Amino acid sequence: MEKEKAIVVGLKLPHISDEQLKDYLDELELLAYTAGCEVLQRIVQERQRIEAATFIGKGKAEEISRIVEEKSIQLVIFDDDLTAVQVRNLERIIKCKIVDRSGLILDIFAKRAKSKEAMTQVELAQLQYMLPRLTKMWTHLSKQYGGIGTKGPGETQIETDRRVIRRRIKILKEKLKDIEQERNIQRKSRQDFVRAALVGYTNAGKSTLMNTLVDADVFVEDRLFATLDTTVRSMKLSNTQKILISDTVGFIRKLPPNLIASFKSTLAEVVESDILIHVVDVSHPLFEEHIQVVNDTIQEIGAGAKQTILVFNKIDLLKDRTMLSELSKKYKDSVAISAKRNINISALKNKILSLISSEFIEKVVETSHTNYDVISKLYQIGEVLDKKFKNKKVYLKVRLNKKQLGNFMKILSTMDK
Repeated sequence: MEKEKAIVVGLKLPHISDEQLKDYLDELELLAYTAGCEVLQRIVQERQRIEAATFIGKGKAEEISRIVEEKSIQLVIFDDDLTAVQVRNLERIIKCKIVDRSGLILDIFAKRAKSKEAMTQVELAQLQYMLPRLTKMWTHLSKQYGGIGTKGPGETQIETDRRVIRRRIKILKEKLKDIEQERNIQRKSRQDFVRAALVGYTNAGKSTLMNTLVDADVFVEDRLFATLDTTVRSMKLSNTQKILISDTVGFIRKLPPNLIASFKSTLAEVVESDILIHVVDVSHPLFEEHIQVVNDTIQEIGAGAKQTILVFNKIDLLKDRTMLSELSKKYKDSVAISAKRNINISALKNKILSLISSEFIEKVVETSHTNYDVISKLYQIGEVLDKKFKNKKVYLKVRLNKKQLGNFMKILSTMDK
């Protein structure tokens, strides 16, 4: 299939530096490449403020229209979100498809979604994004969704399409409720274990790190959003300590709000984890801005208070490694690694173990010596430091995470009755 030819458009406002704008458009081009486009040109418009009718101004829109015609461009991609009015006005001037940043990200998610859950989440986000932006280009959705609605008497096609979309949104929300219930059951079965979640800007190397830490087979590719579905694996930190670690979807600046809302059940892995491992591509020129984007997103989903380990990844790509000593002073308790080259991975594991250990306590657990399930469970989830038998009872001195111990004592009180 022939790639669509595209132009990317950026707006330089007074608060945006030249370096930032270049990085934003580099990222937009990578998004376009990930979506399957061939970017032929980038266009920058410098303005004091956004133009309400066309975003970039009518004159610039007409200039883009001429380029589109000369180069047979099929797609113009804007680095910011456009209003329905702006899209409509730009379509009148530029005779090709107009896509904004959120629309492009949603298209990539739709292409990348493989599981039933991810496909449902993405479709819901797409429809919620599409609903206020319906123009003549979105007509005949009733055919796309199996003829749920047809054109009624006195209705325009767009009104019919809106009705079809609202019905479909309702169905998808019900599906996601069922999926979320299944997820909750899965998470309850894992509540005895300490859980860590890998978070980070897209393409920071989370999946590569996951594979390195637990010898997993998580899909890795040098494109944005290579991983959409959460992967959970067991990781051994020491002879007596195992944790569950999950790889989650990457974040990006201006991530569509509908997408965050739709991925609620997936992002619950982050919210319900005990530790966050924040992976940063330290070789990126704007990595500190990426850190802030991730921190803001984590705060938005309600996980801002989690204990977090900051991991500076891809140190093998640094031309000047002296910056690492400055970063270690600025970001206390951070770790510098290369997941791809397996550099300093043991230091990261020790850091995780140290953080978990600070949450551990020792306790003597008393149970019947025939209560094999309880005894086995203790060996499974904690470290048994001592064991004594007396009067058909066994006394186990165990070292457990506070969370694990609380859950275990509830189980023990039930089993001993």
